Order: sequence, then structure tokens, then C-alpha cells
Amino acid sequence: MFNKKSKELPIKSKDERFKNVASRRVQNILNQMRLLRNCANKNNYYYTDEQVRKIFSAVDDEWKKVKSEFNKGKNKGKEFNL
Repeated sequence: MFNKKSKELPIKSKDERFKNVASRRVQNILNQMRLLRNCANKNNYYYTDEQVRKIFSAVDDEWKKVKSEFNKGKNKGKEFNL
């Protein structure tokens, strides 16, 4: 498959693009989480339990949205059983 603008450069497959973009984005998330973890150092920062709860609530809410997008359609037609 070739790019219409330049017959010399092949277009990356959706799989290749996903791997490239997702890898960079996940690495960025992990780096930001490590930076956030530094905020837990009580020698450098003061925070309340309520502030921590708000942080985790916001992160958890967004994480649920991301998981939901990736899982769309996977549970269609499945019946609930105990």
C-alpha cells in the first residue's frame, strides 16, 4: 500500500500504527504516574485524605472510560448466569 502523495512511502498498517501510538501513550501514562507518586512524599508535600480521594476518583473514572472503549461490543449477546 502506498501513500497517494508519495508513491515511495508505504502507509503503515492499522496494526503498526496502533502499536506505535499505543506504546508511546502508555509509556507517557506510566511516566506521569511515577511523577504523581512522588507527590506522596510527606517530607515534601502536605495533603489531606480528601485530596487523595479526589485524585484517585478522577484517575479511576477516566480508567473506567478507557476500559469501556476497548471492551465495547465484547459482551453483546452474552447472557448473565449465576
